[in-house]
Amino acid sequence: MDVSRKARFCEAHHRARRFRHLATAALAVAALAAAAAAAALVLYLVYRPVMPQASVPRAAVYRLALANASSSAHALAASVQFTLVLHNPSDRASLLYDGLVAYASYRGEPVMPPAPLPPVAQDRGADVAMSPLLGGAAVPVSPDAARALAADCAARRVQLRLVVMGRVKYRSGPFRSGWRDLYVRCNVVVGLSTEAAVAGGGGGGDVPLLEYPRCAVDA
Repeated sequence: MDVSRKARFCEAHHRARRFRHLATAALAVAALAAAAAAAALVLYLVYRPVMPQASVPRAAVYRLALANASSSAHALAASVQFTLVLHNPSDRASLLYDGLVAYASYRGEPVMPPAPLPPVAQDRGADVAMSPLLGGAAVPVSPDAARALAADCAARRVQLRLVVMGRVKYRSGPFRSGWRDLYVRCNVVVGLSTEAAVAGGGGGGDVPLLEYPRCAVDA
């Protein structure tokens, strides 16, 4: 009996020791996993991409003319130029823009075809300015938009929306993001010159910004 009890005691001791070794190994693995997760979180917080910021410091209206193609159809010919400034607020990430197109809209309706823009590389903390001349052939607009624009032109105060779409890629330290969709829109309220405000007319040029343009960026 003594031998049997001693054997059982030794077996129980070995099982307990194996359990302690397994528990220690599991705790070590858990600690390493937690440390790796913490390190990854720190790296992400340090190098995480920050969306660019947009502003419009200048606008020019060269033509904003309504043309009645028929009693039931309306068209608008527009030629405008906005200076769009994209600011990279990150001091760690550089940005690359590609596939950019820009157009202007009035009351949710495009008033010109989209214009392609060249690719842009942006350094950390840098500003990039672009001033595309937008416009072209007359485009159809709804009767409601035509009436509203005629009233706004008479008041010499018009709100246009600058829209820029494309894609952006972030490069931050060891991280490289894939391409992300970029969607920029800026609401710009401008005061029209006498020449640009005349329906069917042209002329004009730089116009005052009557309100600070409000821009939103999704990326």
